[in-house]
This record gives sequence, structure tokens and C-alpha cells, in this order.
Amino acid sequence: MELKAVNLEMPEECNLILGQTHFIKTVEDLYEIMVGISSQVKFSIAFCEASGDCLIRIAGNDLSLEKIATKNAQAVGAGHSFIILLKQAYPINFLNAIKQCPEVCKIYCATANPVQVIVAETEQGRGILGVIDGFSPKGIETTEDVNARHNLLRRIGYKL
Repeated sequence: MELKAVNLEMPEECNLILGQTHFIKTVEDLYEIMVGISSQVKFSIAFCEASGDCLIRIAGNDLSLEKIATKNAQAVGAGHSFIILLKQAYPINFLNAIKQCPEVCKIYCATANPVQVIVAETEQGRGILGVIDGFSPKGIETTEDVNARHNLLRRIGYKL
């Protein structure tokens, strides 16, 4: 078995959701979730099929994001994994619906940070062991940091 750290490409002002699913129907179900929640979101989904033709299945409404999501899916190459790249929206608005999708087994991360996917490769194929999301902590928050966090959440509309 070989272990690899795969860096995902992340366009500016983008977030991504990385998960695992179990059925080809997922790509259409996730598309419907995305557009059903937000009419303004720009997104692409790339899903790595794990049997049959073993194709990367793609859906979305932004061609530039489709190209990058596909490139990321090829780099990870893990069966039944999916990557959603999104702009003009935050993952928090979609995660519960995605988790409720009957085919979705796991969400590895939802982030705007740099992401490395830890992939194991055997003679059969590849699987995701986990992710490195962003960077290690550099300290402990101060009272000033707490106030900045509170202000940010209110400014972007997630707290009153």
C-alpha cells in the first residue's frame, strides 16, 4: 500500500465539500440539492464512479468550476468520492441537505482552506483516509479574538 497527500486546487472565493457516497444517482441528487437551496450558487460536482465504467461523473452550472472539480477528482481518484466546488454561497447552507441525501455516506470536509487529501493506494484502487484542512493552530484566542469572531459572524449574517 502506498500513501499519498493530494493537494486540491481551490479557486479564489471558493469553498469545497469532499465526501463519500455509494451510487451513480448521487451526482444528480447533489445537483438538485444545490439548486434547490440557492438560485445564486455557482458550483460543480465531480463524482468518481467505483464500478462499471469507473468514470468521473460531472454536473454543475459553472464550466470553470467543472474543469477544476474534475481535475481534483482525477488527482484523488478514490472510488465513490465526490467533490463539490461552490462560489457565492457557503457550505453551511448545504451540508445538512447533503448529509440527508440517501447515498451520501460521509463528509470529509467543507472548507475554503487549502486541503490535502490523504489517499491510500493498493492494487485494487484508491481510498480516502482523511484530510488535512488548513493549518495547525498558532495560539489560543484572546478576548480581542473572541470579539472579532463575534463581529464576523454577525457581519456575515450567521448570528444576530
